[in-house]
Amino acid sequence: MDILTFFNKVDGYMYYPVLIIILAAGGLFFTFRTRFVQIRLFGEACKLIGEKAADSKVSSFQALMVSTASRVGTGNIVGVATAICLGGPGACFWMWLMCVIGASSAFMESTLAQIYKRKGDDGNSYGGPAYYIEHALKQPWLAVVFCVFLIATYAFGFNLLCSYNLQSTFSAYSFYDAVKTPYIVGAILAVAVGYCLLGGGKRIIRITEKIVPAMGISYVLISLVVIFCHIKNIPAMFALIFKDAFDFKAIFGGIAGSCMVYGVKRGLYSNEAGVGSAPNASASAHVSHPVKQGLVQTISVYIDTMLLCTATALMCLSSGTPYNASVSGAPYVQNAISTVFGKAGPIFITVAMVLFAFTTLIGNLYYVDNALAFMNKKKQPSKKFMTGFYVICTVIIFLGAIVPMDFAWTAADITMGGMTLINIPCCLILSGTVVKALRDYERQKKSGKNPIFVAKEIGLDDSELTYWKTE
Repeated sequence: MDILTFFNKVDGYMYYPVLIIILAAGGLFFTFRTRFVQIRLFGEACKLIGEKAADSKVSSFQALMVSTASRVGTGNIVGVATAICLGGPGACFWMWLMCVIGASSAFMESTLAQIYKRKGDDGNSYGGPAYYIEHALKQPWLAVVFCVFLIATYAFGFNLLCSYNLQSTFSAYSFYDAVKTPYIVGAILAVAVGYCLLGGGKRIIRITEKIVPAMGISYVLISLVVIFCHIKNIPAMFALIFKDAFDFKAIFGGIAGSCMVYGVKRGLYSNEAGVGSAPNASASAHVSHPVKQGLVQTISVYIDTMLLCTATALMCLSSGTPYNASVSGAPYVQNAISTVFGKAGPIFITVAMVLFAFTTLIGNLYYVDNALAFMNKKKQPSKKFMTGFYVICTVIIFLGAIVPMDFAWTAADITMGGMTLINIPCCLILSGTVVKALRDYERQKKSGKNPIFVAKEIGLDDSELTYWKTE
């Protein structure tokens, strides 16, 4: 048995039955326990995005953009196309379902990250799952294991895949050489990201804040043009999606490659709800109540899946372009957009992929910095170490462009699955704290106040917290 076959077996078992059950059960539990917070307070979440932070602190919007930069990436284009080509159109439905359920998981993990965040020497806050696992659950060893998985996922698995996805978009052009082009694309991308990493965390926030909204909006608008040009196909398209989604004979006949499993896999890879990544950005936001950032992060999940992933899916399926394993990934999207924009279509997809890939890689390594600091006794590792680490990361980005597609996807799936298997159970155990915080927030809102969180008021020992103490 070669290593790829072994990884594929691990990947298959991890997602079915283990992760599908945990994600669905966890998401439904959070949804009912919070009384559908991700739907009920959607309007409130939208309002909170515009709140400004005091002084030079990181705002809710900036933290949202960092987490969205990591969520919004090549998976929105290539991941969705791969799910449809290999799993079938029904993957779209399961992706939508995981989004709505998963938004409650995103609320849980980001609220916990805010409650248990710490204060850095520069006055800014930081945190994430490792911190609430250590301080709330008193399991420092598990926090370290989580950090190892996070580093494996965001410095290696996801960056390997992101680089592969980007270079695959160039296969649509006549100049593409299967041997040389991947090396050239990988080298250029690695050098660009390596240079940007020298700017540090605040530079990352500034870059993502400007690029993410612009690239997301333009991609959705172009997708809408394609969809409206094929509007006569819309009824048949939705019929196909739902028919395939509920073809249980086909699903259970080959479940590992079914639309359900592909929908869950690609949905999780794309929106990362419950994975434990976004809380690292959420903890940096300066808000008056932890629930505010929890609500804001539900919007990030919706932006990723309901807006961007759906734009890709509907654009491809409405176009009537044939889908199969031979066009899996970027070629399927490029073929679909070409039905309206001709030769200019693939060029737009390539530009979008370049922007998506770049911001994803930058956002990913922002998370890794947080995990490395946790493992180094809450201090940023030495400049010499970080330089060496970034060199390794850039090499991984380069290698990602030349590895086989199966290996890139499987590596990312396994490392991300490991993070999720730790984070979701921890959130389940700590869900009572989040529910109390949510009730406190709603009580203050009902009284006409701008909610301010005080840990003791929901029964927490504020001596164990850095923030939220009685003034």
